[in-house]
Amino acid sequence: MEPVTETPLRQRKPPWLRVKLPTGENYRKVRALVDQYKLHTICESGNCPNMGECWGAGTATFMILGNICTRSCGFCAVQTGLPTELDLAEPERVAEAIKRMGVKHAVITSVNRDELRDGGASVWAATVLAVRRIAPGVTLETLIPDFKGMLSSVDRIIEVAPEVVSHNMETVPRLYRRVRPQAKYERSLSVLHHLKQGGMRTKSGIMVGLGETRNEVLAVMDDLRSVGCDVLTIGQYLQPTRNHLDIIEWIHPDVFKDYEEEGLRRGFLYVESGPLVRSSYHAERHVH
Repeated sequence: MEPVTETPLRQRKPPWLRVKLPTGENYRKVRALVDQYKLHTICESGNCPNMGECWGAGTATFMILGNICTRSCGFCAVQTGLPTELDLAEPERVAEAIKRMGVKHAVITSVNRDELRDGGASVWAATVLAVRRIAPGVTLETLIPDFKGMLSSVDRIIEVAPEVVSHNMETVPRLYRRVRPQAKYERSLSVLHHLKQGGMRTKSGIMVGLGETRNEVLAVMDDLRSVGCDVLTIGQYLQPTRNHLDIIEWIHPDVFKDYEEEGLRRGFLYVESGPLVRSSYHAERHVH
């Protein structure tokens, strides 16, 4: 299959990308908790299209280590810059909010904090331990950065043993310089490999619609399976603002179904593939 011509799309979103507006009692409850505990969520910071559905179901993906990322990925709506503080009380507040939400499974992610010696791994560990103490019984998925490849920081995650550890590849190798300029494809694979060697249930995700080919997507699947990755998510890239990467192609739901079947054929235990899928979408299904 030849690469698609990388000409940005200007037409309106197709009908399968329509989403519900945030509303309802559960939405208001989550909104109040996020505000009360002064927390950040990737739902808001990342302009997630599923915010209405997830918050309406009474759950959210908390984003720790602040709201400013040291990296400048071309797809991400999170603010880029130099963080000015490290909130050591944040783990307790996240745990309290998760307890009050009353969920059985929670997802936590973070910005990249490349200026910190351990990349923020100590705060990650403190957050997991705080949830274990304050909200016992809640299972956890941690969507972690690559910690610049520092395996000692990855070990901090392994030590506290969340039920699922996710690290996203995001795109195919050919597009890395444009999509993830401060990341490295092989480095992300090595993080997932180290997590699997440490006994973790691992998960990764990619976006499509950035100009990749089907064969390139299948090659990423093969690479992920080569390091033992258990769960895969695939979703449509949506441009957060005009300053971000252009959408090259709207991927049809039938193609997402094909990717799901190809992933399962390759041995992934679970594949979540669809236009509106994001890394934490239906995350409770990925635990067992």
